[in-house]
Amino acid sequence: MTDKLPASRGKGDVLGFVAEAQALAPAARDVARVIFAVDATQSREATWDLATGLQMQMFDAAAALGGIGVQLVYFRGLDECRASRWHLQPRPLIEAMGRVRCMAGHTQIARVLRHALRQRQEGRVAALVLVGDACEESADELVGLAGQLRLVSVPVFAFHEGPDRNAERLFRDLARVSGGAFHPFDRQSPRVLADALRAVAVFASGGAAALQKLAAREGGTVRQIAQQLGR
Repeated sequence: MTDKLPASRGKGDVLGFVAEAQALAPAARDVARVIFAVDATQSREATWDLATGLQMQMFDAAAALGGIGVQLVYFRGLDECRASRWHLQPRPLIEAMGRVRCMAGHTQIARVLRHALRQRQEGRVAALVLVGDACEESADELVGLAGQLRLVSVPVFAFHEGPDRNAERLFRDLARVSGGAFHPFDRQSPRVLADALRAVAVFASGGAAALQKLAAREGGTVRQIAQQLGR
């Protein structure tokens, strides 16, 4: 089950998120929470399947450090942007992702960033993961929202796929301005995205120190992400 995210903020929007917070299981409030936002427009179908298959590794990476709660957010079509409930175990999240079908449409990254800001008001959100390949929105607006996320300590981990250089530049800016990290990936090299998501899970559940330890042990993608957070 997913809830449609509002296109703009208002009284109903606030009331909706208060109700969501009240419905949240107590255990989910006690662990670090990661918003996992994925572009589900038509071009993303292969990567959606890849991301679905990697969710188990995120939970496994965080388990020894106290675990994480993950909320799936996706956008597709012309005006559809939805958020799942918070998941403390991988299987329900994987099942939720398996029920989603990609659909042609436009990016709605601004709605995702605003959603992260609202969720931060209601409790601990350690990080926002954004996976996508394009952006059809105002860069100025998105970077401004990334700055607001930095002020409330919600870094954006922006993972970009594909040849769109303008979108890549925007993803880099979102990561930098929010205090997060950027990394490109290729669906032909699933290990890169897998390592990136494990790095986020370790950071969210154990903090920067835990991520630095993982980076020293594994190097590669994890180290590149850890170095960006250290700047």
